[in-house]
Amino acid sequence: MAKKSGRGTRDRIIQAAWDLFYQQGYDDTTVEEIIQRSGTSRGSFYHYFEGKDALLFTLSDLFDRKYRQLTEVLDPEADRFEQLLYLNRELFAMIENSISLDLLARLYSSQLVTRGDKHLLDHNRIYYRLLRQIVLQGQQRGELRADVTVSEVVRAYALCERALIYDWCLSGGDYSLAQYSRTMMPMFLGGFRS
Repeated sequence: MAKKSGRGTRDRIIQAAWDLFYQQGYDDTTVEEIIQRSGTSRGSFYHYFEGKDALLFTLSDLFDRKYRQLTEVLDPEADRFEQLLYLNRELFAMIENSISLDLLARLYSSQLVTRGDKHLLDHNRIYYRLLRQIVLQGQQRGELRADVTVSEVVRAYALCERALIYDWCLSGGDYSLAQYSRTMMPMFLGGFRS
């Protein structure tokens, strides 16, 4: 039970931090404000994070929380290709509406130079587990090509998402990420349909 409570505290800190980063910017957000918004203590904050900079690497946690929520509303009868597109649309809408473009760009650039964990590539994340599950079911149901491995399809999906996010960051967010992905993701991934 303590582990679940600890996970809840950590999640509250992450959510509070990213809400504040989006509302007032990373540089203008203090640890004290994060602690106050999350309803936790200073000790709890520093138990989970060395400082504010450590929160930059929690964006993947935020994404995974969104995927957990989306898992609960996925139509079990829906075509698995359509489920993949739905997940992408919902995640990109969340990114566009609640993640600062500057912080997203900062995270992506940090993943390029980091020597440690590359959180976005952690295949134990909910993101990758969910994608593998959907792709496998799609292959079993004959909706996705079975002559391509699950890993190859998942890698292509993740690559397409990262490419779109990267381009959106490079373009300074001058177009709608969610709208653009509605057109591009089906074109990029259409070759995996049966």
